Amino acid sequence: MGQRLPGPRALALLLPVLLGVLGVSGCRRTGLHRFDPAGLAGPRLSQPIPKPDFTLTTTAGQAFNFRQETKGFVTLLFFGYTHCPDICPVHLANIAAAMSRLGPEVNNQLKVVFVTTDPARDTPDVMRRWLDKFDPRFIGLVGSDSAINAALAQLRMGTPEKETGTDPVNYTIGHPALVLAFTRDDSAHVVYPFGIRQADWAHDLRLLAQGG
Repeated sequence: MGQRLPGPRALALLLPVLLGVLGVSGCRRTGLHRFDPAGLAGPRLSQPIPKPDFTLTTTAGQAFNFRQETKGFVTLLFFGYTHCPDICPVHLANIAAAMSRLGPEVNNQLKVVFVTTDPARDTPDVMRRWLDKFDPRFIGLVGSDSAINAALAQLRMGTPEKETGTDPVNYTIGHPALVLAFTRDDSAHVVYPFGIRQADWAHDLRLLAQGG
């Protein structure tokens, strides 16, 4: 599996988020939030993103309110799909590898939530089998196109776009290539674009669990 760069559609969805909210200066925010992102490898956000409030369905068929179910946890939120040829499996493989290097004192404070952007193909069974290849602790969420798009709209992350090919069954989907990291103050102060190394994931997850 090659680590190809995001395609044009994926980059088109990624760039507005990066340009709109990423802060590249070394300045710290003070007073508004208790979490301090200093020392993290992931790019900081110039303005923290509030944790969205949406309800989708787990691979076990249970309703999952994202804000409520992740309260008190450091939560990684990623939108993608199981047929993704590169970005999704690489992100999840790197997160899983990083978690395998950390002990329960860190992992017990983490939740990884993967939301499909391809509900037509990503049935609960398909999602569960695919996520289990990385880590059975990963939470998979499915829902209707409208429900998933509404969740993305809360984050201003655009709408997934299907890229059709010669075979209408086999297609790719442009989707955000970012993993959002929500800390225990119910805000995301840092994001992880495609290409973050396993060592950086392990470093940041430890710091997020300690200070998030």
